[in-house]
Amino acid sequence: MKNIKSFFSITQSLITILLILISLPIFSQDFPPIVKYPPILYSAGNQNWMITQDKNNYLFFANNEGLLEYNGSNWTLYPSPNETIIRSVKVIGDCIFTGCYMEFGYWKRQNNGRLKYFSLSKTIKNKILDDEQFWSILTYDQWVLFQSLNRIYIYDTIKKTFSLITPKSSILKSFKTDSSIYYQTSMDGFFEIENGKSKLISNSSIFLKNKIVGVFNNNEELEFLTQKNGFFKLSNNTIIPIKTTLDTDLQYSSVYSFQKLANQGFVIGTISNGIFITSRDKELLYHITQDKGLSNNTALSLFEDIDNNLWIGLDNGINCINLQSPIKSFSDNTGILGTVYASTVYKNKLYIGTNQGLFYKSFQSNESFQFVSGTKGQVWSLFQYQDKLFCGHDSGTFLVDNGVANNIFSQSGTWKFETMPGRNDLIFQGNYFGISVLKKENGKWIYKNKLKGFDYSSRYFELTPNLEFYVSHEYKGIFRFHTDKSLQIAQGIFTYKNPPKGKNASLVKYNNTIYYAYKQGVFKLNPITKSFIKDSVLSDVFKKGKYTTGKLIVDKYNKLWFFTKNYINYFTTGKLSTQLKKNIIPIPASLTNSMLGYENISQLTKSIYLIGTTDGYYTLNLNDLSFKNYSVSITSITKNKLNQNIINTSLFSEGEFSNDENNLTFNYSVPEYNKYINPEYQYLLKGIQDDWSDWNSKTSVNFKNLPPGSYVFKVRAKIANTNPKNIVSYKFTILKPWYTNNFALLLYFLLAIYIAYFINKTYKVYYQRQREKLIEENNLLLEIKELENNQQLMKLKNEQLTKDVDSKSKELAVSTMNLIKKNELLSVIKEDLKKTSEEGNRNIKSVISTINKNIKEEDNWNIFREAFDTADKDFLKKVKSAHPSLTPNDLRLCAYLRLNLSSKEVAPLLNISVRSVEIKRYRLRKKMDLPHEQGLVEYILSI
Repeated sequence: MKNIKSFFSITQSLITILLILISLPIFSQDFPPIVKYPPILYSAGNQNWMITQDKNNYLFFANNEGLLEYNGSNWTLYPSPNETIIRSVKVIGDCIFTGCYMEFGYWKRQNNGRLKYFSLSKTIKNKILDDEQFWSILTYDQWVLFQSLNRIYIYDTIKKTFSLITPKSSILKSFKTDSSIYYQTSMDGFFEIENGKSKLISNSSIFLKNKIVGVFNNNEELEFLTQKNGFFKLSNNTIIPIKTTLDTDLQYSSVYSFQKLANQGFVIGTISNGIFITSRDKELLYHITQDKGLSNNTALSLFEDIDNNLWIGLDNGINCINLQSPIKSFSDNTGILGTVYASTVYKNKLYIGTNQGLFYKSFQSNESFQFVSGTKGQVWSLFQYQDKLFCGHDSGTFLVDNGVANNIFSQSGTWKFETMPGRNDLIFQGNYFGISVLKKENGKWIYKNKLKGFDYSSRYFELTPNLEFYVSHEYKGIFRFHTDKSLQIAQGIFTYKNPPKGKNASLVKYNNTIYYAYKQGVFKLNPITKSFIKDSVLSDVFKKGKYTTGKLIVDKYNKLWFFTKNYINYFTTGKLSTQLKKNIIPIPASLTNSMLGYENISQLTKSIYLIGTTDGYYTLNLNDLSFKNYSVSITSITKNKLNQNIINTSLFSEGEFSNDENNLTFNYSVPEYNKYINPEYQYLLKGIQDDWSDWNSKTSVNFKNLPPGSYVFKVRAKIANTNPKNIVSYKFTILKPWYTNNFALLLYFLLAIYIAYFINKTYKVYYQRQREKLIEENNLLLEIKELENNQQLMKLKNEQLTKDVDSKSKELAVSTMNLIKKNELLSVIKEDLKKTSEEGNRNIKSVISTINKNIKEEDNWNIFREAFDTADKDFLKKVKSAHPSLTPNDLRLCAYLRLNLSSKEVAPLLNISVRSVEIKRYRLRKKMDLPHEQGLVEYILSI
């Protein structure tokens, strides 16, 4: 229990502390816009010691890493000639003079747009002291003065000679006023340079004990700013202190830099307390420190450019303050104020509604914001009616007066308010859960009732004179309904399918016409058909990817406001017609820093508008909003071959590039340094493009692989609605490759003629050879045909001979068979006769003798051999040649076997037994040395 009580006690204490913190005043001063350039952006050293500007409005900074150039689009760093810190820089004519460690000289722009350094100190190198650094550069007529801590070197730009001023003690700083050059030494006082000599102005203790930071003329009197003791003036050789409201602040600040402004005001830079900007009467206008927008509290250098922008070289980066800007900003670095959602001026009080609650202060004062008690939480809207201020809040509806809020409705959060046509005692309010009615009774506004039947969030709603409501819901689309006479019930609810729902869409009434806006355009209500039709004039604002939000706002003076990616737009009606006129303020969404879908702008006076941001707000004075026509210039042109280094080329002569240097990059810029005003560019490349490109903020364009030909590159710029002041042109030519120039073409022509002649001749020879070849082939074909015919004839002859041989072979075989049969018959007869002869018949013996003669083996063989040689010519010779060891009987056997006769058939021819024939065959195989697996007859037939 004790722990619980302790917990509640601690919680109550924390809440009390929080309420005290919330009720604390929030310091409020609207500052001119500050543009921040951190070292990571310009890619150089942190510290910047001196600033100057040339005739092209380019800025130059004496940076730790070298000479830093800024042309409004690109930063370029030129390393110092001896790799030391550049301490001083001054533009004089076409030269940028710089001083660093034991070195000074000037830079001059070359034809390719780059700067080149020329040393002056090397001509007097023997006169420069060891360890000498040059901290300041001044100019007077034809002379340039380089000041170190020991000497002042005076360079005559006409005679190209030097003279020296060498004081007895070290030099603290040198100064230039309207017509004089001064310097202060550490021990001897304050001096003026006259006729190249030092003249003591005063050795007052003021000059001996105080470091002078600034010197200027004021009403023909010389005034000084010291490092710690404020302002003094020299009057009749007497040093008189000047009392200002800054004395206390400067006493506790170490002043390091000083700049007199064109409006006769002053800027004082300190080591640790930011900068002070004063009027000509030295009244403080702004004290800007790191917690109020500066990047750093140490201002090493100050410079006012030609457009009255204040440049600050900081210990860590560069800042630019747009002193003449019609825009002033307030940033809440404490986080107490929060994101601004609504604002209004009521009874000369500026009320700011944020996600933290409602705050107020006296209008157009530097008073602190005060918290309106009881409004802790999200404020959505502020609405003035009948001298009352209504606050739409997450907790409901409040009536606010003199910093006090009275809750009159708490059932739901309130978005917005609309009056009822024809009645001044009724107000409709859009709530989280529909629309409700507020009524004025007995001089007090009270909650009356909610419209039953419609329970959707009504952040955007409008109504017509006949009490027809139109409500836009981001996730459900557009609703339409009407109410009964008693304002109790929502009737006839209709949901539109077209136009559809859209992210960050809104609904607003403008010139008695209801408009609905989302990413596809702006649609207006046709009161007759009750349908939405696209408005081409207003929808043009969202073209080409410019849409970020459909939030539409109508101000007191009947201006219709849009917020897009690159602009703030507003439309006004003409005095002589209802035609809408478009106006552009070139402030991109990235700089407005507003909550998307919750953008807000309120009219504080006839010309001053307040625009809420996520960390405060900024005010815009439309009457002071003017745009200068700046000149655009091409800052560099680079070329490169494929996969090779980039090379800068001349800007002032017509370019001529080889065919492989056809990758060109053009960089261009408008030297304009206003935070909230961005120039836009168009380019045209004649020879490739027929029309100008779309307007965009890119400051370079690259053309790759350009074909050979002549081109003209053009670029122009605009700011807001201003017409382009100038168009910059650059002519160049991409040369043809060497193999396509005129000489090469002549060579190609002659070569073509020769090739044609050669080809013609070759074809003639070819066709002649083809003709001869054809004739030869035809002759060959004829010969082949003749050979084929002869071959056919020979084939026929061979076939005939084969037939003849076969016939003779058959005849031989028949004859042989006849002989065999004859011999067999004679042998049978002989045997029979022998049997008979045994009985002694002499005649039979005579017949047997005759038979023996007829079957005589030799005679039969000779007859057979003659016939066999005729049928199978040279067979016996071939066999004899292959096997010389064969006997005649072996040859006979071979001949019989050639005829494919069996052993039984061969036996009678040889007049031996079959067994003897087999023995002969076996011996014949041996003599022929035939392998076992090869048949004898098979071998003989294959010969």
